[in-house]
Amino acid sequence: MQPFTELTGLVAPLDRANVDTDAIIPKQFLKSIRRTGFGPNLFDEWRYLDRGEPGQDCSNRPLNPAFVLNQERYRGATVLLARANFGCGSSREHAPWALLDYGFRALIAPSFADIFYNNCFKNGILPIVLPEDEVDRLFREVQTMPGYRLTVSLPEQTVATPAGAVLRFEVDSYRKHCLLNGLDEIGLTLQHAEAIRGYEARRRQEAPWLFADVKAQGGGA
Repeated sequence: MQPFTELTGLVAPLDRANVDTDAIIPKQFLKSIRRTGFGPNLFDEWRYLDRGEPGQDCSNRPLNPAFVLNQERYRGATVLLARANFGCGSSREHAPWALLDYGFRALIAPSFADIFYNNCFKNGILPIVLPEDEVDRLFREVQTMPGYRLTVSLPEQTVATPAGAVLRFEVDSYRKHCLLNGLDEIGLTLQHAEAIRGYEARRRQEAPWLFADVKAQGGGA
C-alpha cells in the first residue's frame, strides 16, 4: 500500500449527499477481486450515458457532459470533495479500489459511512471529516476558482486552502500510523514476521505432534 504523508492536489466537487457504494462502483463490476482496473468505471452510471459492463473499453463510451468528473477543469483531480454520509450502502471494498484507481488519494466530507471510512485507510486513501460549514465554504471556493487545489498534511492533520486558511481534522493514532507507513493488515502482520517464525520454531520443539500432518504432506523441513 502506498504511504500517505502530504498531498497538494486539484479538487473535484461532488455535490451530492448519501452517495452509496453502488453509485461509486456498480454491482456488475464486483466479480473481479483484483484491486486495480476499476478507475474507468468509477461513478459509472453518472459518468456515462450507456450501461457499463466488465471488461468493456470505456474510451469510446458516450460521456455525460453534466457530470463533474467529465468537466475539463477537474481532470486529474486527486482530492474529492463530497457531502454527508459518503460511502453508505453495502460494504464493498471495490469502492475505495475504484476511487484510488481513478487517482483520488484524499476525500473530504462532513461524514462517511463507518465501513467505507475504515476501508479507505486499508487501501491508502485518507478520508477527512470536516464540519459542514467548512465543507460548504470549500464547495463555494472550488466552484468559483478554476484550478482550485488543497494541501493535505497527514502528519500535521491539516487542510490548507489557496487563501491560506488552515483547517484541522482528527484521525486516530492507529490509522494515522498505518497510512503514514503504507501498512495494511498484511503489512502490519509482516512487521512481526521474525517473532512469528520464532514462535513456530518453539512450538515445533514443545509440541512436535502438532506439526506431524505438515511433515506428512511434505510441508516440513
